[in-house]
Amino acid sequence: MNIRKFLPMLTLAAGAITFTACSSDDPEPIPESKDKYVLITLADRVSGTKAGFISAFDEYPTGTVSNATAGSLEGQGMGGWRVYENMIFKMFRTSDYATGIEKIEVQSDGSVLAGQFIASKNPSAAAQYFGTGNLVILDAAKGFYWDAAEPTKIQKFNPTTMANTGSLDLTAAVNARGQDVEAIKFRAIGQKFLAIKNGKLFANITYATRDDVQIGFFDDYYPDVYIAVIDIASGNHEKTIKIEDTGSIAYINENHMYDFDTNGDLYIVTQGRTALGGKSKIVRIKSNATEIDPTWELKFSDFRAADNGKFANVFAKDGRLIFTLNTETLTGGGSGNINSADIWKFYSLDVNDATKTFNPITGVPVGTNPGAAMAAIEIDGQILLRGATRSGENGYYTYDPTTNSATLSFGVNVGGAVSGFHKVELN
Repeated sequence: MNIRKFLPMLTLAAGAITFTACSSDDPEPIPESKDKYVLITLADRVSGTKAGFISAFDEYPTGTVSNATAGSLEGQGMGGWRVYENMIFKMFRTSDYATGIEKIEVQSDGSVLAGQFIASKNPSAAAQYFGTGNLVILDAAKGFYWDAAEPTKIQKFNPTTMANTGSLDLTAAVNARGQDVEAIKFRAIGQKFLAIKNGKLFANITYATRDDVQIGFFDDYYPDVYIAVIDIASGNHEKTIKIEDTGSIAYINENHMYDFDTNGDLYIVTQGRTALGGKSKIVRIKSNATEIDPTWELKFSDFRAADNGKFANVFAKDGRLIFTLNTETLTGGGSGNINSADIWKFYSLDVNDATKTFNPITGVPVGTNPGAAMAAIEIDGQILLRGATRSGENGYYTYDPTTNSATLSFGVNVGGAVSGFHKVELN
C-alpha cells in the first residue's frame, strides 16, 4: 500500500472519532481523583539502610496489592515516616540514608518523588549523633527539629518551603543540671522527643554517658527523664518537668513515641533502661496541664512482673490505648529476637480501668517489631493495625473496638513489610 495515500484517510478517520467523542450527548468526563492513599514498605531490615518503596493509590487498596510499581519511589530510609495533614516527611534521605528532613512529593499521576531535603549543618556530627531530623510541626508554616550540629538548640523550619528559619538556644536549660558531672559526655535537647500541646513545645533533655556509639540512647546518666517546656510564642524556656525512674524516653525513629487522645491528653512512651527494656512505661500529661499526671502511669511490669520488655508504640482514642508488647523476653544482637522474631502482640487498655487490664487484640497476627513503622493509625474513620510477620502475613488490619478484634483490610505481596499508610489530598 502507498503509505502517502493512506495517511490522509487515517487523519480523516481520527477526526471522525474525535468529533464523535466530543458529542454534546456524551456525559462529562470523570475528573481525576485528588485523594491519594500512600503506602510505605520496608524491604530490607538487615543492611541498616532500610531499603524499600513508597507508592500512591487512587483508591483505598483492597485485596492484595504490590507496593513496587513504575510510579513508586524506591530507595533508603523506608522504615516509616512523619505526617502532617497532606505533607509527608522522612528522617532519612532516600538517595543515601543521610539524616535530616526529606519531604515526599505525591504527584497527580500517582508517581512519588523524593522532594526537598534539610540537611544537618554539620553532616559529620549528624553521622555521629543519631537523631537529626527528629521533628514536630505546629502548622504549615512552622515546625521544629533537632540537629546534631547544634545539640543544645532546637531548629525552626517552614514545612511548606523546607527552609530553616532560625533556632531556639536552650543551652541554659540543658546546663541547669549536671554541668560539672564528668560522667556526662553529651548533652542535647529535642534529640529524641518533640511534641506540641496548647502553645507549648515539649523537648527531652539528653544527658548521655557514652562518647563512642549510639550516643544518647540507653546511656542516660539520670534515672529520670527530663523534659523542657518551652513557650512557642516567646521562645522562652518556662520549666523542666520529669518522668521518674525509667531511663530512656525512646529510641528515636520515624514513628513518634507518643499520641494525643480525643480529649487532648498526651500519652508518652519511655523504653526503659536498655534497648531490651526494664522500667519501660507510658505516662500522661492531661489536656490542660504541662506536668506529668501523678495519678496515672502504665508500667511494663504491670503487664509482666519480670519486667523483661518494653512498650514500642502507643495509639490513643476515646480513652483507649493500643500498643504492642513482646511475648518473650527480649534478646539483642544479630540473632536476637527483638527485630527478627514474631513476638510483638497488640493489646488494648482502658485508661480508666483501675485494674490495668491488658486486653489481647484478636485477628491481627503476632509479628515483627514495628520499630519505625506506623503500628496503629486512623484513616477514613478506620483504625488500622500493622500486621507483618516473618511467616508471610503482611498488611493492615481494621480494628473493631466493640469486639477488640481486627480483620485484614488489605495485604501487600511485593515491596516488603508495611511501614506506614497515609491519605493525602492533592491541591
